[in-house]
Amino acid sequence: MTTQNLLVELFVEELPPKALNKLGAAFSGVLAEQLKAQGLASADAVVTAFASPRRLAAHVTAVAAQAADKAVQQKLMPVAVGLDAAGNATPALLKKLQALGADVSDPAAAVAALKRAPDGKAEALFYDSLLKGASLQAGLQKALEEALAKLPIPKVMQYQLETDCELPGWSSVNFVRPAHSLIALHGSVVVPVKALGLTAGNSTQGHRFEAKVSPVVLPHADQYDEVLKRDGSVIASFAERRAEIVRQLQAAAAKVGGGCQPIEDDALLDEVTALVERPNVLTCQFETEFLGVPQECLILTMKANQKYFPLIDASGKLTNRFLVVSNISPDDASFVIGGNERVVRPRLADAKFFFDQDRKKTLESRVEGLSKVVYHNKLGTQGERMARVCAIAKAIGQQVGGDALAAQAEQAARLAKTDLLTDMVGEFPELQGIMGGYYARHDGLSTEVAEAIEDHYKPRFAGDELPRNNVGLVVALADKLETLVGMFGIGNVPTGDKDPFALRRHALGVIRMLIEKDVALGLPELLALSAPVFGDKISGGADALIDFIYDRLSGSLREQGYSAQEVDAVMALRPARLGQVSQFLSAVRAFAALPESPALAAANKRIGNILKKAGEVDAHVNTALLQEDAEKNLYAVMQKLLPESQAQFQAGDYTASLQTLAALRAPVDAFFDDVMVNAEEMDLRLNRQGLLKSLHVAMNRVADLSRLAA
Repeated sequence: MTTQNLLVELFVEELPPKALNKLGAAFSGVLAEQLKAQGLASADAVVTAFASPRRLAAHVTAVAAQAADKAVQQKLMPVAVGLDAAGNATPALLKKLQALGADVSDPAAAVAALKRAPDGKAEALFYDSLLKGASLQAGLQKALEEALAKLPIPKVMQYQLETDCELPGWSSVNFVRPAHSLIALHGSVVVPVKALGLTAGNSTQGHRFEAKVSPVVLPHADQYDEVLKRDGSVIASFAERRAEIVRQLQAAAAKVGGGCQPIEDDALLDEVTALVERPNVLTCQFETEFLGVPQECLILTMKANQKYFPLIDASGKLTNRFLVVSNISPDDASFVIGGNERVVRPRLADAKFFFDQDRKKTLESRVEGLSKVVYHNKLGTQGERMARVCAIAKAIGQQVGGDALAAQAEQAARLAKTDLLTDMVGEFPELQGIMGGYYARHDGLSTEVAEAIEDHYKPRFAGDELPRNNVGLVVALADKLETLVGMFGIGNVPTGDKDPFALRRHALGVIRMLIEKDVALGLPELLALSAPVFGDKISGGADALIDFIYDRLSGSLREQGYSAQEVDAVMALRPARLGQVSQFLSAVRAFAALPESPALAAANKRIGNILKKAGEVDAHVNTALLQEDAEKNLYAVMQKLLPESQAQFQAGDYTASLQTLAALRAPVDAFFDDVMVNAEEMDLRLNRQGLLKSLHVAMNRVADLSRLAA
């Protein structure tokens, strides 16, 4: 079976830039998947996706002109239905065979060609036939329709297309953007498929302004990117275009000198890649007077509004140079450079104006305005929320740092949300917290308070930095705990993939701070500090919230590489102080590697089951009631090892504490071999249960070791 490589391209108006890469991957992926499913392409066919602002394309290797015929066996009906008592075909069978295209002119021969096979309790008739393989035109038509139908289109538009027939008219087409041409090349042969009112050919359009010829004619499927680049001045590959932009950005930054580097932003890079067909990076500049504005403001306005790449010097400071990725390459680029410099100037002037105006009012003077901003209809205003965060921050600060930390945390919490009322944050909500830090310094507040205001949203996302100082840590904890306790208290719990208040992110933020900063407060204690500040605004939710946080912690630990058994063993005890969790896990991992571990884990599970059935058991042993040598020996070993293990636990050496208990294996095994725990004499039974209770408590200080049992 001969094969040729296949190219399919859909040429359209400019596609949504933020969706372009996904659209290109989806188009090529579904197209190739459908060709493989129909037997037109092999399972190992190489698929190459192309996506530029005005085209989606796919190149698939080794595509057949005709799929191979396929043997198919179809179940017809039970033998009792298809054949009469004499073994002749019934009318029902003949009708079924005729519908399948079988020759029924000789019914006896038709019956003889069928197969009998068991089908459940009965026997059925099966018909073997040869299903003709799909032709490339039919198969590609189906694949193309499927690929277009499954595109992750953000929003569909409807447009009119003039019909190509004897009677002139217009037809409505629904697609992400108006489509202008379609290419389907099998080698050098056009496959005449249709889509969106278009019939496939072998020509497309190049760069809107710089194409050398129009239209661009493709002689062969394998020459797509080469011809389009040469004649059309278009780099069709998204990845290649992105890499070229990165190369040019680095080269332009190096030319500026001073160790300058373009700002790193993958989302911006992807968006710009989706906006240009053949990139040309140019260096521009703005007046140095704007550098007096916080660099976060300037960077954000250049990136968000203009899609520029600001240049950062070797010390991390913003320079007055920025890079523009142009879609044209004129001989004289001065007009393009000048135009971009003129466009950015009003944006920077706006930022400077907002910054100057905002500094005319102190953060303290804005506090009253928070009471006019609604936070949630059940939880009140931002002013009420601020008061709750203040109370929580003061309580946490008092617990972990005394009066001084409590006072600073309360002050930072009082001012943390006031920048929401500033012009700068009104224009750029992404700068909340950051601008509060700048304005706090301008107001003469301490560095600790200013940094706390700036950092209290941290960590904003996975991998983000934590607050820099203890004041910021306390306020960030208070802010996230207020959100979690409040939302769970009114029943706003995340469901499925819906989490409008980002409660999962808040929970993970609390977990990270408690673990990485080793906060000397337990999680239940923190929640108990937070709930009373809501008064009667919330009811319940505490149990669901603590389950939610521990679930997030368990999931996070598994993602970090701990096994499900290790995590379950530690989390079964619901450790209050999360800073100890990683140490507990390390201790469990070391214990699980010991040869004594499986037997002790199994024994621990057995002890747990015995105690569960026994009900309330006092961990007390009367030595006078120890009768069997095995229980006396176990008690003696426990008297020696348990205090040692407990001392190691209290000293924070959890690994040694568990490893000390490994020596219990032999006496524990002997105890279960030789001693009847549930003796008929009640005093003996209670004493033996008390012995096991003492052992169970000692073994499960670090983790529930029974979770390690196979």
